[in-house]
Amino acid sequence: MPVARRPLNGRVAVVTGAARGLGAALARELADRGARVALLGRVERTLAVVRDSLPTGSAACWEADVTDDHGMGRVGAEIRARLGPPSVVIANAGVAEGGPFAESDPEVWRRVVEVNLVGSAITARSFLPDLFDTHGYFLQVASLASIGAAPMMSAYCASKAGVESFAHALRAEVAHRGVGVGLAYINWTDTDMVRDADEHAVLRELRGHMPPPARRVFPVPYVAGRLVTAVERRRPSVYVPRWLRSAQLVRAAMPPVVTWLSRRELPRLAAAEPFSATGLLGVGGRAGQESDPDRPPRRAGPDGPPR
Repeated sequence: MPVARRPLNGRVAVVTGAARGLGAALARELADRGARVALLGRVERTLAVVRDSLPTGSAACWEADVTDDHGMGRVGAEIRARLGPPSVVIANAGVAEGGPFAESDPEVWRRVVEVNLVGSAITARSFLPDLFDTHGYFLQVASLASIGAAPMMSAYCASKAGVESFAHALRAEVAHRGVGVGLAYINWTDTDMVRDADEHAVLRELRGHMPPPARRVFPVPYVAGRLVTAVERRRPSVYVPRWLRSAQLVRAAMPPVVTWLSRRELPRLAAAEPFSATGLLGVGGRAGQESDPDRPPRRAGPDGPPR
């Protein structure tokens, strides 16, 4: 995929988690730069709204679960037949939950890891034959959580650390075949998942105790624009905000600092408002889990996780 003045013009790009938030914004940015976009997500009617907001003929949508190997293989074949072989694949689908690990719902915890980590691997496996043919580019959406883990976010942090390692391994494995692999390290982005997180004391306090620059929430279009520019330039990494790159230099020192702060602050915070499991966050997190994903999240009951 040579870099030109409009390197994405006429290319086929796949975006997972494209029904809303960052995924929808990535689809719009890709379409604005000339790509034909395959939108993948859990709820077809929501994907159709995004598709219909894009220039006519620039996008098509497929309902798919990124954790379903056979389903993703079928969708990949349909995209290939309808749009052509993808040159760009963005593994954006992701979910999150928060709360004490000891009280977490095992099914919810596992779902976070399956969507974020296993789903990214299945996405790559489903489209690598196309990327080999097109000498294309795979972008893995990671997070500040890939660099430094935080309490009360064990599943999310574990999955995002996993996708970082997966992308590094994949990059080394496919470089000789002309395929680029990039990592997008992003911080707080103004999605429904982050807005939902602020409704829970455990996660609101987590963000509130971060250094001021790390608390800032970035507009979705800005983040999407930075990521698509990284796609155009086949960057091995992109950091939003840019200062996040400096966290790589001090990541070895972060766990003891986080542990020290947590030992001091968590007892005080728990005394003010006991921590409880959040369940999957945001409308996107609940899509496919409930008959109505727009229904408000279930809260934890007095004896444990949401029921």
